[in-house]
Formats: sequence, structure tokens, C-alpha cells
Amino acid sequence: MRSDAVKTGVQKAPSRALFRAAGLADEDFSKPFIGIANSWNEIIPGHIHLDRLVDEVKRGIVEEGGVPFTYGVPGVCDGIAMGHAGMRYALPSRETISDCVELMMQAHCFDGWVGVTNCDKITPGMLMAMGRLDIPSIMLTGGPMMEGRHQGKGYDTQSVFEVLGEYAAGKADEERVREVEGCACPGEGACAGLFTANTMACLTEAMGLSLEGCGSSLAISREKREIARRTGRRIVQLVRKNVRPSKFVTEGTFLNAVKVDMAIGGSTNTALHIPAIASEFGHCIDLCVFDEISRQIPHITSLRPSGPYFMSDFDRAGGVPAVLRRLKSRLSDEMTVTGKTIHEIADGAKVRDPEIIRPISKPFHREGGIAVLYGNLAPGGAVVKQAAVSEKMMKFTGTARVFDSELEAIEAISSRRIRNGDVVVIRYEGPKGGPGMPEMLSPTSLIAGMNLSDSVALITDGRFSGAPRGP
Repeated sequence: MRSDAVKTGVQKAPSRALFRAAGLADEDFSKPFIGIANSWNEIIPGHIHLDRLVDEVKRGIVEEGGVPFTYGVPGVCDGIAMGHAGMRYALPSRETISDCVELMMQAHCFDGWVGVTNCDKITPGMLMAMGRLDIPSIMLTGGPMMEGRHQGKGYDTQSVFEVLGEYAAGKADEERVREVEGCACPGEGACAGLFTANTMACLTEAMGLSLEGCGSSLAISREKREIARRTGRRIVQLVRKNVRPSKFVTEGTFLNAVKVDMAIGGSTNTALHIPAIASEFGHCIDLCVFDEISRQIPHITSLRPSGPYFMSDFDRAGGVPAVLRRLKSRLSDEMTVTGKTIHEIADGAKVRDPEIIRPISKPFHREGGIAVLYGNLAPGGAVVKQAAVSEKMMKFTGTARVFDSELEAIEAISSRRIRNGDVVVIRYEGPKGGPGMPEMLSPTSLIAGMNLSDSVALITDGRFSGAPRGP
């Protein structure tokens, strides 16, 4: 075992002494040492419950004969960081998270590890570490938040951003804003739609790097706690069999993820994360792959922000396994951390609501959720969530309204200087002009909230959050 380097032989007496100070006994030194990368904190709603899930993971590890060691990993709440200088730190945090896991795993020679994660950059960062380290490992994503409910209507984080557009347009007063603010985020979990956090959780499951049902099972559910405990048991089994990611993760693993991404209408941020994760595993997934697959795989479930359904609806309808069942004939049969193949998981899945997860023959949209556009403004390609664009905006000609920062654009939109037929152009928010390539949810949400998303387009060298809708 890797951990023999810090626990076996007379020369390792100093490190054993330190482990004893941390609570280990003689019998523990013959067991697998399992690291738990825990991104729990008291800031991000998607993370505030992860300490309880870690307790379940630890129980599973101990039951299977391992010794758990928990360590912390940082995380940025994109929703809180949005719209100010803090957003420039969000995307770079992905690399920091990956580095933190590598640092802790290599310094302490753990035999395997569990990533207990949620949210936009944390899950991709841990997946990158999984590929880089090639040590037995498994992900546990923390699950979606329940949507908020008020007077029979569902709300989520996006609702709050969009009601500000209604406020700017004079269609909502401050009392209405506070009403939406008060009900949109009812508790723990990743924001309730198919934004980046839940997209990446679902794709982690589609890649076979978390247990069945993990991607969509709600943060508050008993099922999530049970999955956490099984995850703890499974990592010890993977260590004993020396099942490293390189033994089963292939290029087909990532192509399957892109196919599921297109079918569910996932976040445009996957075009940044999937290539980065694949690279750490030694595979190349180019941007053009997303467009090619999008033309082959239809959009079969219409979740927020593209459609009316929330993650709770998706989970009730069967979640990722049900999508795998719908797509089985188009997916390669890759092995997963469960010990089953993708096709075996698909065969055992049930579609519990065929309206929410439709057959391929009856999709919401004929093509997948994301398209890559090429032209003189973006010869290398520009990404759009086409599933969230009105049919009448698929072809559009308008007047360019050019802004040299996000804040300038927000001020113009809020003061109603953007009209039907305008094309909002936001410059200098890209990887160079805007260090950190900050997400911009406010401009798109203001446009949508002002009911202009069917008559105004937006182009930027920057980046969108997983929540925007419109062209």
C-alpha cells in the first residue's frame, strides 16, 4: 500500500508517533489509509451540509476496514462572488482546489481518497486531481437544493437575479424583490436548477466517477446519506483491488459525458471544465466535439434555466440513470467506480416520468443543449446554450451597443438604455482583459427580467454562469 511509506518499518516510528497523536492505535496501521477531501464551509449553501455527509463516508470506510482522514478544501460561492472583483477568483480556484488535493494526498501517502464536493469549480477541481493523481478515488457530490415555493410557484437563485430586471423595468417593486429573495433559496444544496454545479454533479455520475443516483439525489434526502455511506465502503474496496482511474477512464468516458450534457441541456461552463478534466486524464476533448455531439444528441429534458423543471423533478423522474437508459444505444459501454458498466446501469434504470425525461424520438429540441458558433468575431468558436434561446432569435440582426466592462453594461441595461433590436457587446472581460474570466449573470438576467431576451442579443469575450437564458 502507498501508506506503507509513512507507517511500516522501524524507520517510520516518527510518523507513526504523529499518527498516534491524531488518535490511531496499533491495529490501525495495517489498514488502508483513506483521505477525504472535504469542501465543507459555512458560506456556500451547497456545502453547509457536507460535514454530515463526511460523517457517513467515514462510517462506511470504518465498516469496510479502512482508516479515514478528513482535510479541508476551499470553495467560492459564485452567486455571492458575482458582480464584483471577487468573481475574478472563482475560475482560478479550480486549479487551487486540484493542487490542494494533490498536496494532501502526496504529502501523506494516502492509499485512496473520496472527494466530498459540490458547486461550480470545486467538483471540476477535484475531478482534475483524480486524473492527475491516478490513485483509487471516488466522488460524492452534495446534491441539489430544493426549489423555493411561494403561492404555488417555484423559485431558485436565477429568479432573484431576474426579478432585478423586472424591478429595473418598473414591473416589480422593492417589496416584490424581497419576496422573491426570501423564498428562492430555502436551504442546503446546490442551486435548484441545472446550473453549473448540478450539471457537473450529473456529468460526474455519467462518467462513472460517483455512485448511481449521486448526481441528482437531493442534499436533504435520506438517499444522499445512504449514497455517502456506500461511497465510504466502496473506496476501501477500490483500494484493496487497486482500481485506479486509469484502469477504466477512457476517451469514451468523456464523450459519454458530453452526450449526457447535450441531452440534459447542461451549463456552457462544461465547455471549459470537461476539456480540463480530460487533459488531466491524458485525453483531448476539443471544443468542436461539443458542437459535433450536439448535432447528434437531442435535448430530452428541459430543466431550469432552459425550461420549467427543477432538479427535484429530474431526480423524481429517474435522474442520470434514466438519461443513460434513453441514450444507451449512443453511449460507449465504459466501466464505472460502481463495478458496473454504463450499459448495465442503463439496463437497471427506470424512467419514472416520460414527460420530464423524454424518449429520443420526442425531444424538447432536435439538437443538444449547447452549440458552438464560428464567425469573424470568434474564429476559434463561441459557446451558447441554444436550448435556452427562443426559436425566433436563432437568426438575429441588430445594432451593436458596445461596453468596455460588465459594470458599464449593467448600468446601461438598468437605466433602460437597451432597446429591442440591440446587441449588447461586453469587451475586456476575457482571460486577458478580465483576469480570472469572471462569470456575468447580472447582464443576462436583467435582460431576461425586462422581457428583452426575445429581442436583444449579447456577445462577450467573457464567461457566463450556468444560469443565463437567452441569446
